[in-house]
Amino acid sequence: MNIGIDKIDYYSPNQYVDLVDLAQRRNIEPDKFTIGIGQEKMALPLLSQDAVTMAAMAADKILNDIDKKDIELLIIGTESGVDESKASALYVRDLLGLPSSVRAFEIKEACYGTTAGLQMAYNFVAQNPEKSALIISSDIARYGLDTPGEVTQGAGSVAMLIKKNPSILKLENDSVFMSENVGDFWRPTYSQYAFARGKYSNEVYIRFFTELYKQYFEKNNNGIEDISALLFHIPYTKMGKKALQAVEELIPADKYADFMKRYESSTILSKNIGNLYTGSLYISLISYLENSDQVEADDKVMLFSYGSGSMGEIFTGKVQPGFKEKLQKKKHLDTLNNRRQLTVDEYETEFKKELEIKDGNYFVGNQTDDKFFLEQIKENERIYKSI
Repeated sequence: MNIGIDKIDYYSPNQYVDLVDLAQRRNIEPDKFTIGIGQEKMALPLLSQDAVTMAAMAADKILNDIDKKDIELLIIGTESGVDESKASALYVRDLLGLPSSVRAFEIKEACYGTTAGLQMAYNFVAQNPEKSALIISSDIARYGLDTPGEVTQGAGSVAMLIKKNPSILKLENDSVFMSENVGDFWRPTYSQYAFARGKYSNEVYIRFFTELYKQYFEKNNNGIEDISALLFHIPYTKMGKKALQAVEELIPADKYADFMKRYESSTILSKNIGNLYTGSLYISLISYLENSDQVEADDKVMLFSYGSGSMGEIFTGKVQPGFKEKLQKKKHLDTLNNRRQLTVDEYETEFKKELEIKDGNYFVGNQTDDKFFLEQIKENERIYKSI
């Protein structure tokens, strides 16, 4: 049975700060951000936007009433959860109007969470071929103003409908994976910001990729010539490029040059949105399918998923005929071009805003034109609304 991604789309807040402006304010050479890190713009959410609302926004873009009837599994991968107990998936199920006969929960393992959900979805559909699964990544990456990680912030979500006979990408069920207890990145429950050992984290990321890359070809009966593109988890776009460079000597020169060209097309959306944590691999997939003129049906794409702490996985998928009909390239470009650009002062003011909860209450209200938003905190309970 063929199982995989039938629909996919993303959502990101409609305001951003230009990283050239930010570099100049921080007295940093702009090339260190745009070339050294590989980022150009960074999306910033409002107080009425969080992991729940962004997840619902992305999913709403791909679902119709027929899709909703067939969904029996809803998983959200996030490290930006809004509650230490209640899963964001339950709020999202309600906002989307999904049936009550849905398994709905949240997965946390840094940026790997969505891939864990995707693999669970594959097994679910294999056992329930007439049903489908909705897998969503949704995150807000925050490191603080004027910190080393500031340039790698961002916000957004990616939603995928997983079912049999998919229209976009058939999953090949050929994964290799590994995990280690590594202190490269973490966020204690008492901190709103993550802690990271940046250089060390990059080293672990590259080590995981190179080891899994070799394991993949040892386990599976195919060679590098069978792979059309290498896609990466890219919290910032230079990160995946470094991983690709790490295996250059294992790839024929002409094939490596082709991989690098295809990789650049996979970074276009991330460069303009920023770090999506759990969604960073999957927005690179959208970007690649929409922006590379080299993609063809039956191409085999290799994807590297990584979550600090650490968990890594390589798996592949086959591009399906007619995949372009399910994509939204023009709409995505129009959305990016029509966002509101913040000055650095506006960005810093917005960044500092917090939910000032008093006696368990705080009224937020809809600060955007979004369909879903956080309306208020009432007796310490989050209340979401839709318009």
